[in-house]
Amino acid sequence: MAALEFSGTLEPSDPIENAVLIIGQLKHLSKLRFEDIQCKFGSRVDGETFSACVSSLHPSPTDQCSLWLNSATIAALPLKCSRHNTPSRCHSLTKLVKSGLAGGQEYIVIVCERENVFASGLAVARALPLYSAKSGSHNNTARKVTVEFIVMEGDQIVMLSKEELDCVRSVADGVRLAAKIVDMPCSEMNVDHFLQEIIEVGRQLGITPKIISGEELAHKGFGGIYGVGKAAVVPPALAMLSHVVPNSTETIAWVGKGIVYDTGGLCIKTKTGMCGMKRDCGGAAAILGAFKAAVKLGFSETLHAVFCLADNAVGPLAQRPDDIVYMYSGRTVEINNTDAEGRLVLADGVAYAVKDLRSDIIVDMATLTGAQGIATGKYHASILTNNDKLEELCVKVGRSSGDLVHPVPFTPELHLPEFSSAIADMKNSVADRGNAQVSCAGLFIMSHLGQDYPGAWLHVDIASPVYSGERATGYGVGLLTAFFGDRSLNPLLRLVGPNGLVNNGTAMEEDEEDGPKRLKLN
Repeated sequence: MAALEFSGTLEPSDPIENAVLIIGQLKHLSKLRFEDIQCKFGSRVDGETFSACVSSLHPSPTDQCSLWLNSATIAALPLKCSRHNTPSRCHSLTKLVKSGLAGGQEYIVIVCERENVFASGLAVARALPLYSAKSGSHNNTARKVTVEFIVMEGDQIVMLSKEELDCVRSVADGVRLAAKIVDMPCSEMNVDHFLQEIIEVGRQLGITPKIISGEELAHKGFGGIYGVGKAAVVPPALAMLSHVVPNSTETIAWVGKGIVYDTGGLCIKTKTGMCGMKRDCGGAAAILGAFKAAVKLGFSETLHAVFCLADNAVGPLAQRPDDIVYMYSGRTVEINNTDAEGRLVLADGVAYAVKDLRSDIIVDMATLTGAQGIATGKYHASILTNNDKLEELCVKVGRSSGDLVHPVPFTPELHLPEFSSAIADMKNSVADRGNAQVSCAGLFIMSHLGQDYPGAWLHVDIASPVYSGERATGYGVGLLTAFFGDRSLNPLLRLVGPNGLVNNGTAMEEDEEDGPKRLKLN
């Protein structure tokens, strides 16, 4: 486990003791003078060698050159960036960092423009996971990675403010927290363990969580969460952290799917299909990391984080196909697939956000469908929303934050009939699995908001982006904090969020005279 620090200045170092990796786009590296970076090399590298290495870089898609043995390296990010990619090239940055880490106390120097600082910092965080069960891993306490930014504005180098560095630091910590939770097996991250993580975040923020668990869920009408988790040794729970701002003008709820393990229930998964199902809590993990960062950075409106936690286990008490579930929304659901459990817990969560929290904006985030990876791939989460302006903005913020998204069709009149039931209000799984599964799964959740819900709703399916290879990515933390960046006074969050995108044609409005710009949802 490595400590991770961020700095806006370069600390003198010598590669014989502290390895250094310099990363940037070629157009920025070419403007870098040797004098600007010389302090990172001691006496090991001269100006001629530095210039020759920069000139030799021909990224296709990336390229790197050793400046001094394997301890001083310069690397170039891809030249090309298509319209659905992030201009920061942060996914390539993560790969370069992973391949270039040397161990011990080392430095990563990122040369970029100010608008790419946020995504680039989070890219490094994704390369440094917190969890490891390898023998001896907990004894490696001396490892430290310091990320130093050289921010280019034209041909000039500009400084980052303390507030901007605090933003990168806080959100990067959120990314690593989310990734840690997702990486941990259910034996170490069951519902009770997850609740302890929530309690700890609450303690750090001065917030006492509300927790409803076990039989109390059934008594209070949360049939979706209770039914999914009732067979597990550790009972299911609904937990909430609330950042309440007096006289706030809106109430926002983030609702996360926290299935700590998904066997598929009685509709059990295959022996290979079940591996990796510890990641099914990725939505709730992202919301915990994002909530911690957003509140620390000064969220100006009332914000609730709702965690729908359960272990979809197999046992004598397991929910059966043909069971009827009585949901918190008041609707009834006929179970025709116990492996379509995420929508059940989330439906209870969003209904709670409407009925009890009176939320104006609801975002639910989940590793919901395997079809998501087929629909929008490993890098782009699928988004579904009842608001076209929100959809447009989310795509743009995805590019600025590095957590990419892409819309799927929103046509409830065409897709909700897939859930028709002869004996209940609906079934929990579609009749035709070949008919827009990602959209249908999201629409199931939306149907529990109530037909007269006047607010804005966004569903984010992160099933594939939540991991890369065998490691969690912390996906969603950057997206959520940036997406609501106009509710923060932090200048960097406002730059990568809606306020910074105002010049790109997105409809915005003033909250009050001379107040911060906000997204118009009506």
